[in-house]
Amino acid sequence: MIKVIILGSSNAIPVLGHENTYLALVGKQRTVLVDCPSNPLVRLEKTGIDYNEISDIVLTHFHPDHISGLPSFLMSMWLLGRQTPLTIYGLKHTIDRMESLMGFYDWKTWPNFFPIEFVTLPNKEGENVLTSDDFAVICSPVKHIIPTLGLRFESKKSGKLCAYSCDTEPCDAVIRLAQHADILIHEASGEFFGHSSAFQAGEIAQKAGVKSLLLIHYQTRDIDPTHLIDEARQAFQGEVDLARDFAVIDLN
Repeated sequence: MIKVIILGSSNAIPVLGHENTYLALVGKQRTVLVDCPSNPLVRLEKTGIDYNEISDIVLTHFHPDHISGLPSFLMSMWLLGRQTPLTIYGLKHTIDRMESLMGFYDWKTWPNFFPIEFVTLPNKEGENVLTSDDFAVICSPVKHIIPTLGLRFESKKSGKLCAYSCDTEPCDAVIRLAQHADILIHEASGEFFGHSSAFQAGEIAQKAGVKSLLLIHYQTRDIDPTHLIDEARQAFQGEVDLARDFAVIDLN
């Protein structure tokens, strides 16, 4: 079974029931964690994913609400005895800073630490991140405050496509990344620098010709976000919903 699990759906300020935005892509051979804003160990256990099953981590960009939990997660897995190798992907801006951050923890001196490979991805549209028998992960740079990746997950079994905008202003790169996707997961933080409103997410979904739109990275503190669905429907004729923590997207 190939599926995307929403591990968190909130913008940069989480609340009880809405963690910062991050995802897991689960296949038979590999399980990919997309971002790591807080230590995901407990949330992974709740979804039935063993930490040893995480084969790859894709870091979309180096903002705290997307990467701050990675050192703690790596340490937890090490203390639990993990020996399985792990590959961490990101743009040069991200990987350079993450390696420096781990250097402050002096992680290379931790005894019997499991193998980690940092992979720098090209800052180009349509680049392959990784491929397995189950799925392929494609990336493209999007328009955020710092270098940031959007992603596309392609099921090799069913042909279904799921695109993820990550944090971005409306841009053509997301339209191309999401072209004719079954579902577009698009941020809805609001219409300001480096981000998009729900209406703008709807416009992108309409232009990309996707079947359904799932709004994510939306404000959750002191607000009912359900009005964002109607806002997106003003621009998009397909199905619209809010991403919710622990929701599962079936790509079979």
